[in-house]
Amino acid sequence: MRAWTVWTVRATAGLLIAVSLSHTLWNGLVEPGNALAFGALIVVGELARRDPDGDSADTALHRTAPLASAGALAYALLGETAGRPTHHGVLQIVAVVVAAALVGIVPHIARGRGPALDHLARRVLTVAFAAVCFQPLYNSGRLEDRVGQGPYLVLFLLFLLGLTALCDAVLAAALAGARTGWPYGPLLRDELRAQLGIGSAICATGVVMALGVAGAGLWAVPVFSVPLLLTQLSFHRITAIRTTYRQTITSLARATEIAGYTRPGHSRRVAALSCAVGRELGLSERELGVLEYAALMHDIGQLALVDPVPAGATAELPAAEARRIAELGGEVARQTGVPAEVAVVVERQADPYREQPVAARIVRTVNAYEDLVGGTRHPTGSLAALERLRLGTGHDYQPEVVECLARVLARGGRGSVVPVQAG
Repeated sequence: MRAWTVWTVRATAGLLIAVSLSHTLWNGLVEPGNALAFGALIVVGELARRDPDGDSADTALHRTAPLASAGALAYALLGETAGRPTHHGVLQIVAVVVAAALVGIVPHIARGRGPALDHLARRVLTVAFAAVCFQPLYNSGRLEDRVGQGPYLVLFLLFLLGLTALCDAVLAAALAGARTGWPYGPLLRDELRAQLGIGSAICATGVVMALGVAGAGLWAVPVFSVPLLLTQLSFHRITAIRTTYRQTITSLARATEIAGYTRPGHSRRVAALSCAVGRELGLSERELGVLEYAALMHDIGQLALVDPVPAGATAELPAAEARRIAELGGEVARQTGVPAEVAVVVERQADPYREQPVAARIVRTVNAYEDLVGGTRHPTGSLAALERLRLGTGHDYQPEVVECLARVLARGGRGSVVPVQAG
């Protein structure tokens, strides 16, 4: 079913691209000046796109190329140019968007950082959706008869872009769920939340640009694209700062490995598996950010010990000693400047699970699993470790978390640490 979802989206987008390009090449461009102006805007937006280091395949394309997305939507909603009606159709809109996007991503592909195929498929389908909803109504005159050219037209365009954003979120969540196996509901919720941020700026810019060109002509394209371009550059700077901060936390977490307190790669394995379990439980992106940071730093308190714990396996320690290490870790975490809730998760990972926040329950369970399996990954060892965890569900480990961990392991995936935001 998951593979069927991905291939259905790709096949639909591919068929639409083939038909659009063939139709446009056969009949030629209608109003080539408009097509060139918006195509150039999309190219500039793609060239300005910058993928954050470590970015996952699930990053929405409009988050890294908002100017290109806004230009594509504006062209799809273009009804007039300087008071003169336009006559380009849905197929030409798709053809221009695809051609411009391909030109813009060539330098990124040359550097080995081109966008995923699914992202391009989503761009094509969402733009086609907006164009299909607007162009036939406008060209037939029914839109003007029913809503006119005043504020009701603006409201209609905003409503249409809201539906387009919903379409994009549904597609993104479906593709991410098919690719990762994570629950669909939380993925859709995260995509909808993302639409309220940069997605709102894209929709607003698309509407304003389309209306501006209708009244002032193509000069409105560069004028109304500047604010979103500046926003995009600011977004890149913020993303770079967050990436650097995350790398700093990861390096700090490795201090226990370098000092010989824990096994090499332990903190990253716990973080990766914790994020996978958190996804399975339906945590939001922000909650996953807190979980990841806490999982990376969960053993930092061991640096205060005079005698290291053998192999860093805190799961086998007496409750009082495990709690002391967790409290020391919480104090260290606060000194690093991470969000307060991250430090709370670190310092409460040794408490009974009924008294813990959800993130602490996950970290404790996953850390215990890692300690029990040790350096081996033999299936028998994993089953024995899960059985030990199930025996401790009366006090130490939440049963739902243990079962989620079992499902993640049964799928053969240990997850991957995704660059989510903690604050």
